[in-house]
Amino acid sequence: MRDFNKEKKMKVVSRQRNSRMCFVCGMDNPVGLKAPFYNMEDGSVMTRFRFEEEHQSFPQRVHGGLAATMLDELGLRALWALEGEDTLGVTMSMAVKYRKPVPYGEELLGRGIVIKATSKFATMKTEIYDCTGILLVSGDLRYIKLDAEQIAENVDAHEEMCYMIEDGVTEIVL
Repeated sequence: MRDFNKEKKMKVVSRQRNSRMCFVCGMDNPVGLKAPFYNMEDGSVMTRFRFEEEHQSFPQRVHGGLAATMLDELGLRALWALEGEDTLGVTMSMAVKYRKPVPYGEELLGRGIVIKATSKFATMKTEIYDCTGILLVSGDLRYIKLDAEQIAENVDAHEEMCYMIEDGVTEIVL
């Protein structure tokens, strides 16, 4: 449990773009999370988001695959925090540790950070916390960096990642 005497505010350095249809960040996806992502002063990426009832597996809890989906997104977003949004890649492996049920209908905090990066690969640590600071689920991810054409044909990544939504967030409390 979080020690509220040790609550830490971290400065937002910049905001990352949102896409049109991604389940996690897509602004035009009617069942998506529409999560905002922020580059933080320590080199990590963070998001404040919420799952909704339609994201459940069993009443009162989010489907584990959807929690893992957020961890996966945090991995790429952490890479962007380090190298910029022109760096693309896909997940090679992800080990997920489910610690507590992930609730829906309440604000959650996601965090990702690059542990190691080379010219071809990256390793990230990603986490989802509840609003009191309890770690709910974590992931260790390994990505391979690829060009957009190697991921999907005839897709303009810049066209898909078309939303830059300024929301005035300047810090996030950990």
